[in-house]
Amino acid sequence: MNGIEAIAIGTSAGGVQALLEVLPALPASLPVPVFVVVHIPADRSNVLAPLFASKCKIAVKEAEDKETALPGVVYFAPSDYHLLVEANGDLALSSDEWVNFSRPSIDVLFETASDTYGERLLAVLMTGANDDGARGLAAVAAAGGHVIVENPVTASVRAMPDAGLKFCPTARIETLQGIVDQLKAIAIQ
Repeated sequence: MNGIEAIAIGTSAGGVQALLEVLPALPASLPVPVFVVVHIPADRSNVLAPLFASKCKIAVKEAEDKETALPGVVYFAPSDYHLLVEANGDLALSSDEWVNFSRPSIDVLFETASDTYGERLLAVLMTGANDDGARGLAAVAAAGGHVIVENPVTASVRAMPDAGLKFCPTARIETLQGIVDQLKAIAIQ
């Protein structure tokens, strides 16, 4: 997977635990930004950025509207906002309608990041209980991007990975350790 310039990760039910296995394994030298959508209920404050900042070698923060995405930083979508990647690579937050019963929506992140990065994007769809992210994953693949789906057999909740494979049957299937290995390989490309 040479030439990757950004990573987008989407997850829902079981996702915090899965991300605790993936994100702390990333080196501080990762040369690309990482965008993460986790379904967080709108009425809860998002504590993911502080939680992961204390556990990761790579920088972690909550995304801000009109912020320039920098390499070596993990950007979490804030609670109740869609996270979008604009054409110039800046981040945008939107309170537009829910997509797939979700805001933030994984589909919105994957589709906008795909429009920006095309074949230079790696999208990863992990554990979750609905099909948000499946259509976005297919959009990434259609744009020539790289797509990974967490193995449904080993995922905490398999509905989201199963949906990802239904919409994008050519996706690479990986365990959490396999996802870690693929992401770490980007640091040495």
